[in-house]
This record gives sequence, structure tokens and C-alpha cells, in this order.
Amino acid sequence: FERVAASSSSSSSSVTTSVMRVVATRTWRAQRVTSEVVKPFANSFVRSSSNTRARARGIPTRDRVPVRVIHETLSSCRVSGPVRAAAPSADMSQGQGMKGMKGKALVSVSDKSGVVELARGLVDLGYEVVSTGGSFKAISEAGVAVSQVESMTNFPEMLDGRVKTLHPAVHGGILARRDLEDHMEAMENQNFGLIDVVVCNLYPFRATVTGSSEIAFQDAIEKIDIGGPTLIRAAAKNHKHVTVIVDPTDYTDVLTALGSGEEGSAEKLRTHLAWKAFQHVSSYDSNVSEWLWENGGGKGEDAASAPPEKTIPVKLVNTLRYGENPHQKAAFYVDQSLGEHDAGGLALSTQHHGKEMSFNNFLDGDAAYSCVCDFVEPTCVIVKHTNPCGVASAHSGQDDPNDLRQAYRWAVEADPVSAFGGIVAFNRPVTEELAKEIREFRSPQDGDTRMFYEIVIAPGYTEKGLEVLKGKSKTLRILEAKPHNQTKSKGLKQIGGGFVLQEDDLL
Repeated sequence: FERVAASSSSSSSSVTTSVMRVVATRTWRAQRVTSEVVKPFANSFVRSSSNTRARARGIPTRDRVPVRVIHETLSSCRVSGPVRAAAPSADMSQGQGMKGMKGKALVSVSDKSGVVELARGLVDLGYEVVSTGGSFKAISEAGVAVSQVESMTNFPEMLDGRVKTLHPAVHGGILARRDLEDHMEAMENQNFGLIDVVVCNLYPFRATVTGSSEIAFQDAIEKIDIGGPTLIRAAAKNHKHVTVIVDPTDYTDVLTALGSGEEGSAEKLRTHLAWKAFQHVSSYDSNVSEWLWENGGGKGEDAASAPPEKTIPVKLVNTLRYGENPHQKAAFYVDQSLGEHDAGGLALSTQHHGKEMSFNNFLDGDAAYSCVCDFVEPTCVIVKHTNPCGVASAHSGQDDPNDLRQAYRWAVEADPVSAFGGIVAFNRPVTEELAKEIREFRSPQDGDTRMFYEIVIAPGYTEKGLEVLKGKSKTLRILEAKPHNQTKSKGLKQIGGGFVLQEDDLL
């Protein structure tokens, strides 16, 4: 500070503000540098306000100390001993955002899970929390220090909340690069403060349009978030300097990183969160696009026709042990397209028992269950390596036309060699009697060996049926799946370099 102070002379209060803004944008975690610490060394700095006017008149401003010099000086300083945080001086305006000595956090969320705890943690770390609408209400009612976004913008919400954060004071504070002198000077000239943390998730558009009740077109339109994606994308773009959070499950990790002062790990986390933010907005937009196409966006075309562009959002459920072969990595995703909402199918099944599913299990299981669900009569399908090796249906010629036990026996007898170690699927619930048949049935080849299976899939199980089937093997995977509603979706298959799309076969 002494080295820079000796380089020129100017206003103490204005330079104190400039230095403190730099401090707020850097990462000093060991001690808090406050305005009271800076003031004694600011007496001979040159203030930019008068120089800005001079520069406009063409007068040289060589005496002005650039922000870069302040950065370099602060970086070379070492403060000995702890420094007590002092209250901001009167010359620090609210627009400059110096209430929080570590910076400012903007919180505007639809999903308010954990937001109070996050805000409290941010305040404890020294951040000033600014919020909007329902988020402000939830945080303030919990007794956590928070101010409204209007304190930054000096402009009220308008158009029924459509315009809240769409303001240069907000987006300038997010997008300003702290390492560019002209960016920092522009912020100073406009008297805008910096925003270091953005916490935002979006209106529940998907939940709204997939709800049980019909929704009016305009009501759905009102659930399309505009300000939220803009905040998220701005913060994610500038993630070198700004932390963006869209998922409440990340709150704890972020608080830990912000409090640790380890810039290396914090930078990696910011980059990860930026990816997550862009993906969050991308998935959201894909749902909006899909809904609009189905509701008039096709310019009068049949909604069932192929749109010129298509984005499919998928969400990771879990990684798999390996792929088709042991050396291949693999993962399992669920389709989050609106057309697949509550459509059933293997991907949304419940596993009641057995080992975790493998890549090949999913392929074989889907082949078996898709096939058996094509039948109206009580049917059993057995699949090996995605190919049906036994298919049989109960019929009116039986004593009990709904008895699946005989259909199961016939399916096994069609090819007992391939059926061994295969996948067994039914289109009716598994009862206690059927479960006993599956557990005890012997191979037709020798009449002695119990049949072994990887998976049993059915739309349901009675309590006793599930109990009996679990006793067959510790490793037997027992899945319960709602039949896939093929009228709601289209078959999309990947080929080299592209995809082919078709309607499902509903003959």
C-alpha cells in the first residue's frame, strides 16, 4: 500500500472504494481486509472520477493509478496478524456492493430446498446476499440478512414479475471480468457492484405441462423462465470469477469451497458447476421446444411429424460395471423428454431383488419386455442375447385361460438350451403359484436341473409371489415395470453418424 500511495496523490475516500472493490474480487481468505485498513494508505491515490471528465476533454490522465497496479500491489502485500472486520465506511455506496466483505451473492430460485441454509452459510462467510420475490421472502422470514435486488437496480419488479433481474446493474456485476482493467473501470463509472455467486434454478415448466390436469396454453407460457436462464448463462460464461449453482445438492460443497480459500480446487468446482448450469438450461429449453412443437409450433404440420431439429434431454441414473464387453465403460440414462413422461418401460422399472443391472441386462430386458407387452393374451416371453427363444400365450383351450404357468412351461420348452440363463418376461402380475412354478421348474432336457435366469420382469407381483421368487436365487434380478405406452413416444435408434426415427408398430 505504501509503495502505491507514494506514486501519486488524490482523494482518500474514492481510492479506498476502488481498493476495496479489488479486495472483494480477489481471494484473501486468511484475513479480512476492510475499508478501515485501506484508508490510511489511500490519501495520495488519484481518483478516477475527475480523470474521467478530464479524459473526455482530451486532458492527459497519466497521474491516474490503474486498477492493474492496485491488483499487483495487493497481491504483493502481507498483512501481519488477524485483522478485525470493520463496518463499511459511509463513502461506500450500496451500489458498489461492499456490505459483504467477500462479495455479493444473488439468490433467485424456484426450488427453495436448502436455500435458507445456503444463505445463512454465505452470510457467515462474509457475503452480502441479494434476492428476489419468493426467495427473498423465505430467506428474510428465516431471520437471515438479505436485501432485495431492487437495492442494486433501483428499479422495481414489473410486468407481473417478468422483469426482475434483467438489468445492467445485475448482468454487469456478473459478466465483468475482474482481470480486465477496462471492465473494472466501466463498473466504477456506472457505480455498479460485482456479483460473485449466482444461485438460480428455473420455473417448473416440465412439472406444469406434464401434470395430471389440463393446463391452458397461456398458463404454460407463463412458466417459461426468461430471467433465470439469462442469469445462469451469464454466470456460467464468467465462471473464472463467478460461482453459479443450479442444483441444491451442490450447496454444501460450494460453501466448503468458498470457506476453504483453496483457489485451485475452487476453480475446478466453478468449471464443473458452469457445465452443470449450461446443461440445466439446455434440458429446460429442450422441454419447452418439444412442448411448443406439439402445441402449434409445427406451422400447422401434424405434431406427430418429424421436427426439423430435435434435442433429447437424458439424465444419468448410474454408471454400469462395464458395457457389452468387460473393457468397455458404460452408463445408464433415463429419457427426460416430455413424450416419455410416465410412459413406463424398463428404464423406469423398480428392482426388488438381485444383482445390479448390467449393460447387456438392459438390452435383453428391454427386448423381452417390449415383446411381451405387444400381446393382449396372458403371455410369457424368454429372451437370450436380445432374441426371443420362447414365446407362449395362455388361451381359451386351457382349464384356466388366465393361467400363466402353462404359458411359461411352453416358452421354456420351445428352446430350453437358450432359455437357461435368459430373461423371462410376463405381461401379467406374478402370483404365488406362478412364482413357485418359476422357482421349481426343471429343465426339459434332463428333468432334474432347475432353470436359471438372469432377470424376471412383470407389471406387478403379489406379496407372496415376490417373497417366493426372491427365494429362487440371491442374484436373480426381479423387476417391476409399467408397460411402455408406445402411443406417447417414437422409436429413435442410433446409427453411425446419426439417428433414424419411426413411429412404434401398433398393429
